[in-house]
Amino acid sequence: MSEHEPHEPATTDPQRQHGQPDTEGEQLPAPGSPGSVTERLGDEPDHGEESYRGTGKLADRVALITGGDSGIGRAVALAFAREGADVAITFLPEEEDDARRTAELVEAAGRRALVVPGDLTSEDFCRELVRRTVDELGGLDVLVNNAAYQMAQPGGLADITTEQLDRVLKTNVYAMFWLSREALPHLPRGGSIINTTSVQASSPSPELLDYATTKAAIVNFTRGLAQSVAADGIRVNAVAPGPIWTPLIPATMPEEKVEGFGSQVPLGRAGQPAEVATAFVFLASAESSYVTGEVIAVTGGSPVHT
Repeated sequence: MSEHEPHEPATTDPQRQHGQPDTEGEQLPAPGSPGSVTERLGDEPDHGEESYRGTGKLADRVALITGGDSGIGRAVALAFAREGADVAITFLPEEEDDARRTAELVEAAGRRALVVPGDLTSEDFCRELVRRTVDELGGLDVLVNNAAYQMAQPGGLADITTEQLDRVLKTNVYAMFWLSREALPHLPRGGSIINTTSVQASSPSPELLDYATTKAAIVNFTRGLAQSVAADGIRVNAVAPGPIWTPLIPATMPEEKVEGFGSQVPLGRAGQPAEVATAFVFLASAESSYVTGEVIAVTGGSPVHT
């Protein structure tokens, strides 16, 4: 390279760092199908297995992550463990293969992993989940409400059944209420709750109307709860991902939407779970001690107006 040529290292170029996932022909069974959904992806997501390096930001803390078996949840669990936290994850019983892989990543980082299969649409299970985390890992410092259900309906509102609406609301909103309520008595000063919202909260896609509605509700919940628990030294924030390449995408969206997924954002590609996990680490750590009631957008440049 001559002295006049620009220096453009591929490892820091946001358009080249991961590249666009190869989504052609990808279609997976719906969430809750048996076996490892992650391994069925032709282009497996990057959860940070080779790249994430911890620096002790969460040393000896305990985190509970819902939907921790795959996608963003797995990346957050891995990052938290490498930052020094013990991690409990929950998942649908049919997704145990993926959950065990997440647990292996946590344990390889030298931390304890608690895997708890169950259905978050059950208030009793949510109560039991928090109790087991506290009893078996010795406390609770960080709750990550990450699990979500979506199912695209090309016909929009006319195709969204009451059954689907119930499942979306109970998974995405009710469980967040129940778990936060159960967790708060255990969270110490300096503890935090982090909720996963979405770019859909402010830019809803018609085929994801029910899902988008819940993501807007999560933003409002986050800001309201943040105000009510600030005096207790507990912070509540949210992360709003844009198009992130996870098994949820080809399992819940039509093939024509999967192909080229994420190419419409300014950075021109879908993001990887590892690129979202750092936002959760920031919000869980003391580095964000003056941040509460906020939403961090990780969208590849698509604006989030919340």
